[in-house]
Order: sequence, then structure tokens, then C-alpha cells
Amino acid sequence: MPAASEPAAQVPALPVTWRPLGPRIVGAVLGVGLLVVFAAAWLSFDQETQDSFTGLQIFTVLAVAGLGFACLNALMRSRVVATPEALVVVNGYRRRVLAWEQVVAVRLPPGAPWVTLDLADGTTCSAMGIQGSDGSRSAEAAKQLRALVNRPRD
Repeated sequence: MPAASEPAAQVPALPVTWRPLGPRIVGAVLGVGLLVVFAAAWLSFDQETQDSFTGLQIFTVLAVAGLGFACLNALMRSRVVATPEALVVVNGYRRRVLAWEQVVAVRLPPGAPWVTLDLADGTTCSAMGIQGSDGSRSAEAAKQLRALVNRPRD
């Protein structure tokens, strides 16, 4: 449904933060699952097998686990924060602060993975904090963000 035919969304009070629900649930479940698998594998070894591991091997296993947790954390920390001064977009470990004047349009077409912000310089910025997989929750968040972008400035 094009933006022009949508019912007007109410402008939310600032500051407001949008976070994706699906990736946070999946990240938490996978994080706990990863921890359980590593712990179960270690505990299933007999003492002789555990003693045969070298420090480098243990470090490698812990590094792989740490890398997995870092990737899950990057997915879980994505968010969009609207403040009176600016729009803050956090995608993984990258944080981008956009002045309200920089954001021209907010797009979430059907089937899109997340919101895309059209910027005044002709570029776009993905906003993974509002994910299309969240269904009506993401559609409402996109409407609210669009209302904030289109509101009159003082």
C-alpha cells in the first residue's frame, strides 16, 4: 500500500525507540542453544579426553563461541531511536546519527526485510531496527517514523 493511501499515523512523543522483536527472540534462543551445545559437548567427554585438549584447542573453541555470540549480539542490538534532535540508526555495530532534515522518506514495501530511509543527498540508509518480519508491528513503526519525518519543524 503506497504511503499516500495510508491512514495518518499519530506522531509519537519523543524520544522513542524501535527494536525488532523477531531477531531479539532468535538471538536469545540461539545464544542459549549455543551455550547448551558447547557445555553438553564438553561434559559428554570423559576426563581423559578433556585432559587431552591443549590450551590452543580450548582457546579456538572459545574463540568460535565468542564469534558466534558477537554475531548474535550484533543482530540483537539493531534499533532506531528518534530524538528531538536527530534520528539514530544502529545496525549491528555501526551507529549512524541523521539530522531530521537529512531524512526525506521512510519506505517499507511489502516483502522488504527492513525499513529503508531515503536521504537528502540521494543515498539510502537501511534501518534494521524496524524489520518487515515483525508484520503489523513493523508497519505501525514505519508509519510512526514516517509521521515524525513529515511533521512540521519549528
